[in-house]
Amino acid sequence: MKIISSILKDLGDNFRVRRILPSFEARHVGPFVFVDHMGPVPILSGKELVVRAHPHIGLATITYLYDGVILHRDSIGTEMPIRPFEINWMTAGSGIVHSERSQLDPNFSFLEGIQTWVALPKESEEVDPEFFHLDRGQIPVLSGDLWEFRLAAGEFLGERSPVKVYSTLFYGDLEAKSGAKVEWKIPSDQESALYVARGSLDVQGNQVEVGQMAVFDLGETISFSSKEGVRAILLGGVPLPESRHLWWNFVSTSQERIERAKLDWKEERFPVVPGEVERIPLPPG
Repeated sequence: MKIISSILKDLGDNFRVRRILPSFEARHVGPFVFVDHMGPVPILSGKELVVRAHPHIGLATITYLYDGVILHRDSIGTEMPIRPFEINWMTAGSGIVHSERSQLDPNFSFLEGIQTWVALPKESEEVDPEFFHLDRGQIPVLSGDLWEFRLAAGEFLGERSPVKVYSTLFYGDLEAKSGAKVEWKIPSDQESALYVARGSLDVQGNQVEVGQMAVFDLGETISFSSKEGVRAILLGGVPLPESRHLWWNFVSTSQERIERAKLDWKEERFPVVPGEVERIPLPPG
């Protein structure tokens, strides 16, 4: 087991995140190749998060909120707000374009959440794009003494989420109260990690604070306790056999495919988000 720390990233449009994956210490955990912790930021105008239309290939994106409301729009015609305890899962596959914007809501004064990418298996990198939304009541809940785990995607401890996935994985929202002690056995072919978003954890005698991730070895038992309570993201699964190229919003086993995606975006050959004209330009490089 090792502990890695996030770094602060400025995404432009006045929005900053803590980025925990990829890092020098861990390029991936199972099929997961990217994790951002956004916020918390006060919601004053509804413009706290403005991510203009941008493309993805070769991955699925996951948005999960603790506070606030975000409106997702994409090039396959989806327009879907997401609220806390819900999940937006977008499979990019051969290519999709989407935007995300925070929304004013009288129930929330802050915006905070987790955004994650999972790489698709090589044979599924070019699947047709899809979008899935799960309301709170559709997400399976596992619970024990002083803890609750909402399984957003994949399979864990015998429970399965209805979200369509293409590889063996698990992803969800862990909430543990003060005094919780947990030990979970993980299959020998799977990696796992816990990212702390609120509170702290004691993992094998190590204190894991907000912005840090405990990354467990292949098949290692997940064991932790919490003195003050914690909100964390648990993720993992079977590592994909091939390495992945990551450039901007593109993930692929092929550098040639990345280059083609870059040119397609530059020359406006990606599909468009209906009704939107603003787009993020291709970065240099």
